[in-house]
Amino acid sequence: MDIGAALREHSYLKDYYWKLVAIDADKYTADVGLHPPAGYFIRAKPGTKTTFPLKTCLFMGGKNKRQRVHNVVIAEEGSDLHIITGCTTPSHAGRGLHLGVSEVYVKKNAHVTFTMVHNWGEEVEVRPRGASLVEAGGSISENYITLTPVKSLQAFPTATLAGEGAVASFNTIMYARRGNIDIGNQTILAAPKTSAESISRVVSTGGEIINRGRMVGKVPEIRAHVECVGLILTEKGRIYSIPELDGWCGGLDMSHEAAVGKISQVELEYLMARGLSTDEATSVIVRGFLDVEIKGLPQALKEEIQKITKLEEIHGGS
Repeated sequence: MDIGAALREHSYLKDYYWKLVAIDADKYTADVGLHPPAGYFIRAKPGTKTTFPLKTCLFMGGKNKRQRVHNVVIAEEGSDLHIITGCTTPSHAGRGLHLGVSEVYVKKNAHVTFTMVHNWGEEVEVRPRGASLVEAGGSISENYITLTPVKSLQAFPTATLAGEGAVASFNTIMYARRGNIDIGNQTILAAPKTSAESISRVVSTGGEIINRGRMVGKVPEIRAHVECVGLILTEKGRIYSIPELDGWCGGLDMSHEAAVGKISQVELEYLMARGLSTDEATSVIVRGFLDVEIKGLPQALKEEIQKITKLEEIHGGS
């Protein structure tokens, strides 16, 4: 339901609202906090299992608009929740600023898959601020996909694994023809036997991408891995990969992998020898590169993401 209506109807929501993201974290969160609440509230009751993904959409129309949203998601104990959210603007929207705060609570043995598909305009600036808290035996998988131009994007959500055996997974698929993008994620492993993985696949054909992944190991018996891999397809693109490991004690298993490169000439020639043009061969390689295996998704959601990443416009206009 609408977050404003939810705050009026459910008194318990005040115990979750602005608890994971500080209202004074930066000027963008403060801006959201100074205005009437807008956004969505989703709660999965204990033991509830979603058969199909819940879908939400954030639409920003008109020129010179500033959209402010604050979303809260609560997955109660033993629940299983899948959400796919689309954010978009019409082609005529022009300049705009999206400010989004999202707080996700994953209770004991609950599982949340949260897939965000962004389709903003070329003059839109995007500032999401997100955090999640995962209790014992719970898991969260956050998947972020954007394949269309945006003026600037800055996102660095944090997952805190607060209970034994909690799991976090971040998967990022990014294709930037232009614009300035600073994207990444952080996981704080604060309980034993927790594990986390951050996998990103970014492609630049002219855009500037800062690609971050940070793991913080607070206690022994944790496992974490960061993988930041990028392709630059033109002379003007830039990718700056920053994998970070922050260990606070012994008994940790933390690793990272980072690479920035170009399409293999051998792969390109192999496909061209089988009748594909240079553009067609490049498109096939890029699509394969962006085809990240995202664990834990229902089949319907996997098929939907595959359709998105196979759009013909992936290579067009580059």
